[in-house]
Amino acid sequence: MSERTYRAVVCAALGPPERLQLTRLPRSPLTAGHVRVAIMAAGVNFPDVLMIQGLYQHRPAPPFVPGIEAAGIVSEVAAGTTAVAPGQRVIVRLRTGGYAEEAVVPADAIHPLPAGFSFEQGATFLAAHVTAYHALHTRAGLAAGQSLLVLGAAGGVGLAAVQIGKALGARVLAAASSEAKLDAACRHGADARVNYASEDVAEAVKRLTAGAGAQVLLDPVGLAGVAALRCLAWNGKLLSAGFAGGAIPTYAANRLLLRGASVLGVRAGEAGRRDPALRRRELAAVYALADEGKVQPFVSARFPLAAFAEAMQALLRRMAIGRLALAVAA
Repeated sequence: MSERTYRAVVCAALGPPERLQLTRLPRSPLTAGHVRVAIMAAGVNFPDVLMIQGLYQHRPAPPFVPGIEAAGIVSEVAAGTTAVAPGQRVIVRLRTGGYAEEAVVPADAIHPLPAGFSFEQGATFLAAHVTAYHALHTRAGLAAGQSLLVLGAAGGVGLAAVQIGKALGARVLAAASSEAKLDAACRHGADARVNYASEDVAEAVKRLTAGAGAQVLLDPVGLAGVAALRCLAWNGKLLSAGFAGGAIPTYAANRLLLRGASVLGVRAGEAGRRDPALRRRELAAVYALADEGKVQPFVSARFPLAAFAEAMQALLRRMAIGRLALAVAA
């Protein structure tokens, strides 16, 4: 990397991944309170794919560099910044900018890389695991002994939810579209499995819960509203965490009434921006689970930075199990 420029993937116009360009950008000056991080790896997230098409809640104007999370090494620190030092191995939380060889960010946007984590694991840790923890603990109050149904259980948020649900003491029912994905969910703690490509989800959940239904359901996929509500127990909670399946479901008010059920929206990033103290507590809890060995990202594939479009398409086609990462320094 030259001293004046660095490689970055740039979204110059909204569209599919193939429209992005790998180019060189001038290095940004380091202003007060900021640090420069040499990025070693970047996580590939569904919001990245939506953002470059103008379909995500946060809609940055082109040109911008996609990527909401990365990991690397602090290379430079602004004068007066004492909480961070050059050479530290860190995770970087961003709204944009991760698909690049470096990023300049506020000092409070970086977090230590957990012991034993690779850079690829660090770059795929916080977005999924904080979302899952915020959903299950903060929003739903998931308690030990409760039944938790996780849809898309082998995806990024889904597999994180399987791990966190198990750590919180729940009985975890994993639902996914293939036996390979369900095998992965069971390796990471799921107690039972539902293949919704070959069986009715609601009927399978009834069978696995002796007719009671799931007390908490996490849906990052967007299962049809009627089918999702049929999975719930009395007084159950349905957590809407995304629409990776491509459709936005609707929920019938009469079915909610009959089950005494609740539908709760999950937007972990915005919750943290509105309540920084809450985010600090959630981060501390997730880091504690990592330190105890109870949660860890499963990175199933790594791509060089130049293969960004291939990585994003793999995510769009729902081929990924666990997480995908760009090995930026490779």
